[in-house]
Amino acid sequence: MPVRTVIAIWPLFAGLSLIGLAVGVQGSLLGVRAALEGFDDLLIGLLMSCYFAGFLAGSLLTPKLIQRVGHIRIFAALAAVASVTILIHALFVNPWAWALMRLLTGFAFSTIYVVSESWLNQSSTNANRGQILSIYTTILLAGICAGQFMLNVADPAGFTLFILISVMVSVAAVPILLSIVTTPPIEETERVTISHLWYRTRVGVIAIIVSQWVSSILFSMGAVYATKLGFSVFEVANFMGAMMAGGMILQWPLGKLSDSIDRRWVIGFSSLTGVLIAVAISLMNESSGWLYGLVFLFGGCSLSLYSIVVAFTNDHLRPAEIVPASGTIILISGLTSITGPITAVFWLQLFGLKSFFILIAASLLGMGIMSIWRVLTIPALPAEYKVQSTLQAAAAPVGTILHAEDEPLLTEN
Repeated sequence: MPVRTVIAIWPLFAGLSLIGLAVGVQGSLLGVRAALEGFDDLLIGLLMSCYFAGFLAGSLLTPKLIQRVGHIRIFAALAAVASVTILIHALFVNPWAWALMRLLTGFAFSTIYVVSESWLNQSSTNANRGQILSIYTTILLAGICAGQFMLNVADPAGFTLFILISVMVSVAAVPILLSIVTTPPIEETERVTISHLWYRTRVGVIAIIVSQWVSSILFSMGAVYATKLGFSVFEVANFMGAMMAGGMILQWPLGKLSDSIDRRWVIGFSSLTGVLIAVAISLMNESSGWLYGLVFLFGGCSLSLYSIVVAFTNDHLRPAEIVPASGTIILISGLTSITGPITAVFWLQLFGLKSFFILIAASLLGMGIMSIWRVLTIPALPAEYKVQSTLQAAAAPVGTILHAEDEPLLTEN
């Protein structure tokens, strides 16, 4: 990667490392605090879903906002919103107030991601774009993973962690706003419809829905599950941190494996392995090194799927369709994520807390069987049509804009 490129984008990476920390600790903190405050389970699911609703709205509306006021102004405004909303959580401990703040938080972070990706695409070329986006996503995932352990910095029942998150978001904006990088234009592109995406690859659409649904449940309700199971704050941090670490560390080797063989084999066996591990986790009631090890592997199998299924979907698109299709993929992911926490709450009310991982196992089982069946009945995509997989963060779509050099035009039904 050229030195000039690194110098140009280091302020963005520096700021995003703090954003990742803030996102990581905030999600788990609110889940733990909501459980400690005795919020109704349905309300917890609702306020967690509001984040994804805000994220979806932000991904759809931000390009128009940028055109009206510019990158720097919209970034500064939404960084301020994200900084303020977390403080309001601490001031007004009320599920309805929290739901509204989660909506605004999702919108704010989505805007920050859109602006960041625009900067990265402007600062990169087709030769290094995949590498830059992988570094970008790795920084975010590492921050989200490390953020879980920040639960141990202070008591979740107090104000300190909320203030710390606000400070991190505010400081994150400083290097970016002081950067001399030229802000890029936002170009209008025609969106690839869901029906067109479905025509090209039904497996891809279904896999996006299932993988994102599973990820939204894990990200939003994982800390709630561990807290209700009786884990201490330290144990909840280890539980969530191990899961996020697995998703971050195992994503790259699984993605590279899917580049060299039929991606459906990787999707299928990762899903089925996740099923077995999820069942084993559901049988464990106490924290231990064995539990954290299983959670690490489970995070690797489940949270890594999003990158692979997006790459699989892009394999079946023309290069000119990949960028417009990324917006449709975000739309599908956002709509799916909104339903994840709420449906998980209804499931737990019907079948009990210990069924949490059984629900996820059932979802992964369906996707695993589907993928393996397709491998056995549908010929593999020729290797020359495959795009390079890129690290991506499930439940927080980032780095989804890929640029391919070949001309794939195959349908997979």
